[in-house]
Parts: sequence; structure tokens; C-alpha cells
Amino acid sequence: MRREESPKQEVLTWADVDALIDQLVPRMTPVFDSLIMITRGGIIPGGLIAEALNIKHILTAAVEFPSETAPRLLAWPTFLQFPDDEVARGRRILVVDDVWTHGRHIMTVRGRLEALGARPETAVLHYKPGKSLFPNYKPTYFAAVTDAYVVYPWEIDRRTRGIRMTMGL
Repeated sequence: MRREESPKQEVLTWADVDALIDQLVPRMTPVFDSLIMITRGGIIPGGLIAEALNIKHILTAAVEFPSETAPRLLAWPTFLQFPDDEVARGRRILVVDDVWTHGRHIMTVRGRLEALGARPETAVLHYKPGKSLFPNYKPTYFAAVTDAYVVYPWEIDRRTRGIRMTMGL
């Protein structure tokens, strides 16, 4: 009987995240009118990129799909948050998330923006082409390709470590 291998895991530090941002930012030559951070994973990388590129018009989008038990082809998304149409229409917008695994969230946001006449480009820290549901697409900008399960420093469970440890007390 063959034992299934556990997935590779990559645990990142804040220095690792800084290095990934440093790889992404020089590639982003267009001037963006706005930046949309996909919640929750895109909030921190989006903030870092917005600061580095001096983007002041920062928005959020939250997309929810039915549970994993629902058939994939019938999984119609729900937008929990999305900028008003007039805020996005016709703008060059950078859409940021932490990782493109299946690509569903970022491609859903991109599609809605394109329907409004916006010119979206996408950015992630990690791209997983082997798991993507969109074989003809990839992020406009990505810092690394991986097949590992990535744990970002903001995902560490602070409840088990206690708040004092994070504050340096």
C-alpha cells in the first residue's frame, strides 16, 4: 500500500515577503489609477505594493464561492464587497492577491472589472500553474512559482502564541 505524501509547505518570514515585493515592483511599469486588494489574502501585499508604487486610490473586493462540496461548474460567486461601478469604469486597475492557486477569486474580480470597461492587471506573490483552473491565463505579475502550500507571516495563528509574543513584551 502506497502512502500519500503530505503536500510541501513553505513558511515565509516578513523578510521573505519583502524580497517577493522587491521582485514584483520593478516589473510594474504602467501607472495604475487604482489598486484593488482581494480580501483577505491580498490586503497586506496590496498595501505594500500600493506604498511602493505610490497608489493612493485603494479599494477592496471580497468574493465568496460555495463550499468545496458544491459542483465546481455550478459554483456561482457572491461578491461580498466590490467597488461601485463608477469608481472602476474605464480605469487601469491593479488587482492584488497573495496567491493564485485555482485563480477563481482573482479571475472573477478581473472579469467583473473588464465588464465595466476597466483595464485590470493582476499581481500575486505566488503562482501555482499546476492547480490553476484557467490554463490560458496567468497573473500579469508574480514573484514566484510554486506547488507548495504557502504560509504567509500574517496567517500564523496568533491565538495559540498569545498577543504578548507579537508585541515583544
